[in-house]
Amino acid sequence: MSRFGEPQHDDFRALNDSIAYDRRLGPYDVEQSRAHAAMLASRGIITEAERDQLHAGLAQIAGELRDGSFPFSPADEDIHMAIERRLTEIAGTVGGKLHTARSRNDQVATDMAMFVRAHAQRAIERIESLAATLLAQAEAHLDWPLPGYTHLQRAQPVYLSHHLLAYVWMLVRDRRRFAAVLEASSWMPLGAGALAGVNFDTDRRLVARELGFSHVSPNSIDAVSNRDFVLDYLAAAGTCATHLSRLGAEVVLWSSEEFGFCEVSDAWASGSSIMPQKKNPDAAELLRAKAPRLVAHASALHGVLHALPLTYNKDLQEDKEHLFDAVDTLELSLAAAQGMLASITFRRERLAATANDEFLAATDIADLLVRRGMPFREAHGIVAGLVRSALRQGKALSALTEEELHAQSPLLDQEFYAVLRDGAWLESKVSEGGTSLGRVREQLERARTAIERR
Repeated sequence: MSRFGEPQHDDFRALNDSIAYDRRLGPYDVEQSRAHAAMLASRGIITEAERDQLHAGLAQIAGELRDGSFPFSPADEDIHMAIERRLTEIAGTVGGKLHTARSRNDQVATDMAMFVRAHAQRAIERIESLAATLLAQAEAHLDWPLPGYTHLQRAQPVYLSHHLLAYVWMLVRDRRRFAAVLEASSWMPLGAGALAGVNFDTDRRLVARELGFSHVSPNSIDAVSNRDFVLDYLAAAGTCATHLSRLGAEVVLWSSEEFGFCEVSDAWASGSSIMPQKKNPDAAELLRAKAPRLVAHASALHGVLHALPLTYNKDLQEDKEHLFDAVDTLELSLAAAQGMLASITFRRERLAATANDEFLAATDIADLLVRRGMPFREAHGIVAGLVRSALRQGKALSALTEEELHAQSPLLDQEFYAVLRDGAWLESKVSEGGTSLGRVREQLERARTAIERR
């Protein structure tokens, strides 16, 4: 029986039903239901025989969900009611006892926490895989110089290893964020009921242990209305995707003929429908494009939750599509980045040729003057004058004569030319975290330890 005297309008059903997408919560709902049934029996709320009937039916449902044979019905509003309906078909009227001492409000919140926890862990694993690939590439290209850029203008040379390691440290921070998501999703909502708790002396901690939760939510109102852990996942995913977008953007630039620093393997590129010569780094371009999509999901869910009165509101149903798409997009992006970076080819000669641009040593020449007692700002102006003179004459800095050097400053002598020798200004960056080989080797060890540490 129902309090409603007329059927729901088809358009309302289309708006209201979530079964089209929340069915992917099915395995978590079955696992939760098994633990809930066991708890009900342990507290004498149902009999052990009824628990066994429920467990047998849930085991069959788990198999049907796994192999795709679960018989969904057009009348199923959501995955929770679909499973309860199917359980009653299999086990009989005892199936209706499973919902004792729980509500769909705490049920869905628990399923969502389990889903977030599982996929935060999967994100951590894929982040570690990508970081390990970048670390391997850094080790393989330890002493390969390339120009570093600011404002997309050549600035100072660095080693390719040093540049790649920058992304490793981004990923280390990403892993830390997803570890925080694991903690945020470790509080079990189940047992809160619709909002006020339930009328039975349940054992929430037993269920939490069975499901792998570290804690139980201390307030029933907060338990059913909380989606902070979803926001935390979306925020971590958005930041991680932003890092991947920067990596993708550099691969797009570097693989162009204008840069010529690298080539993406055929497995991670595509051609043109009209230009047979084209090889497009589409995987990298798509990494670049996915980030705003993930950030938008986080923004959209903030919009859903902002100013939402307690406790449960149907608005909360909007958490799922944002989360599910973010999970799928991030996990695919991490896998694609790992595959693309594992098979990329760098072009040493091209990298070295651009890194040997003597103008990149301008700061090192200024520092030479600083070591001889000149204030840096004055040294900066003198070196700018040397650069201007060389550019005006169309020649390299090392082609300037000693007379031209002395015209700018009497402190400039033969050591000026020593600074410009191949590689000298790379190895001069000896500060901790700098690009000299000794420091990069230290960094490699630190990065390896950071990746392996949990």
